[in-house]
Amino acid sequence: ALSCGTVNSNLAACIGYLTQNAPLPKGCCTGVTNLNNMARTTPDRQQACRCLVGAANSFPSLNAARAAALPKACGVNIPYKISKSTNCNSVR
Repeated sequence: ALSCGTVNSNLAACIGYLTQNAPLPKGCCTGVTNLNNMARTTPDRQQACRCLVGAANSFPSLNAARAAALPKACGVNIPYKISKSTNCNSVR
């Protein structure tokens, strides 16, 4: 199963983009793509989702619109929006 440490380390390059309106760094999209490739099963996708929601809630200055649009901005298609209130149990 995916650990939150793995999720967080893959998305570390995204923090400035998601909290300070910094430009989208290439390393962020590399991490998003890596995570998507790792989360192949429903339990892995649900765990990644829980880690993302937990991470989102740990940043009060998170730009919700940027977080929700991040996968698309990186050319990755995931079947749910990244937000502070995503129901990860419904992720398949």
